[in-house]
Amino acid sequence: MKDEDLAKLLLDKIPGKRISCAEARKLAEDLQIELFRFRTLCDLVGIRIFNCQLGCF
Repeated sequence: MKDEDLAKLLLDKIPGKRISCAEARKLAEDLQIELFRFRTLCDLVGIRIFNCQLGCF
């Protein structure tokens, strides 16, 4: 899936543009996206990841 399509999907799934680290890791796993790519896409569209537990993001 293209980054643009994934970015739109993330905005649909995270309408408030905020997601916890645990939720982000789960969503990345569900979408089969590497954590680094997930974080990059979130940064691109302005989604903030909070309560980072392991320094993944």
